[in-house]
Amino acid sequence: MNSQVIQWFKQVMGAQHVQSEQRIQSLWSGYGEIVRLTLAGAGVSSVVLKYIRFPTEIHHPHGWHSDFSHQRKVMSYQVETHWYEHFSTQCNTSCRLAVCYGTAMLGDEHVILLEDLDAVGFDVRKTWLNQCEARVCLHWLAHFHAMFLGSDTKELWSTGTYWHLETRPDEWKAMPESTLKQAANIIDERLAASRFKTIIHGDAKVANFCFSRDGSSVAAVDFQYVGGGCGMKDVAYFIGSCLDEQQEVAWENTLLDDYFNALKHACVAYHPALDVTTLEAEWRTLFPVAQADFSRFLAGWRPNHWKVNDHHRRIAAQVSKQLRHHVSNR
Repeated sequence: MNSQVIQWFKQVMGAQHVQSEQRIQSLWSGYGEIVRLTLAGAGVSSVVLKYIRFPTEIHHPHGWHSDFSHQRKVMSYQVETHWYEHFSTQCNTSCRLAVCYGTAMLGDEHVILLEDLDAVGFDVRKTWLNQCEARVCLHWLAHFHAMFLGSDTKELWSTGTYWHLETRPDEWKAMPESTLKQAANIIDERLAASRFKTIIHGDAKVANFCFSRDGSSVAAVDFQYVGGGCGMKDVAYFIGSCLDEQQEVAWENTLLDDYFNALKHACVAYHPALDVTTLEAEWRTLFPVAQADFSRFLAGWRPNHWKVNDHHRRIAAQVSKQLRHHVSNR
C-alpha cells in the first residue's frame, strides 16, 4: 500500500500508527488484497482493508481473461463500494455484516475500510455444513431478502449474481451443445420475470459467511455482485456450495422449508402487508430454475467443477425441457 492509502485510513480511524499488517487473502485474478491492520491509538484495535488495484496484466486462474471480464470486475468493485456507502447500514443483527468505516478512490486504487469481524466474535470459517449450520446461513439470507424486497437497485447490479447470463457470453459460447444451452435465455427470462424481487447477495457461498464461535449466528462478506433478483438464486447457490450431492438430495426440501419459515417471520416484521403465501409459491417454483441457471454457468466455465453432479444435471435437464416445451406451446 502506498503512503496515501496509509495516511487516509489513519485519518479515518484516528489511529496514531499501524502496529502490524496481515494479508488475509489476495483478490481474484490479482486485483488487490484484503489486509488486517492492527492499530494503535484508535477506537478499535484492528480493521480490515479491502485494497483494490487493477493489474496491468491479468492472470485468471482458469484462463478466463478478456477486456469484457475486466470491465465486469471493475464494475463489481464500484457496486460493492456503493453498497457499503448507501445500503449496508440498513442491515440489522439478523443479517449482520461488517460495519463500513469508509471508502475512497485514491488515484487508481479503491479502498474499503471495514470492521474486523474476527475481533467481534465472527472468527470461525467453515467449508462443509451440517443442517443446523446451513439453517443459520439460510436465516441470514431470509432476513436479507425480506429486508430489501422491492428495493431500488440503482447503482447496484440490475441483476445480481456473478454468473448472470448477460455478463457471461464467453462462458455460454464455451458450453457444449445441449438442451441446457438452448434453454439458457428462457431460464434467464423466467427468473427475470419473477413478480417478487429483492436485493440478492450474489455470491452467497459458504466461504462468504463468518460464523460466531457458538455457531448460532453469521455475518456475511463480499458484496461485489449484490443486485436485483429472485432470492432463490442465493438459496440455490448457497445450498450447492456447502453440501455434497448426497446431503443436498436428502436435506434440500427441509432446508427450503427452513428458509421460507424464516422469510415469513421476517416479512411480518419488515413488510406486514405483503402476500407472503403468493411470494413463497412463486419462489418455490423458481428454486430449480435458479439451480439450472447456475448449472448453465458451470457447464461453460468449469464443466469439471466439483459442484457439477448428477443431481444438478437432472434438474437442469428437467427445467430446460419444461421451459422450452412451455414456450413452444404459447
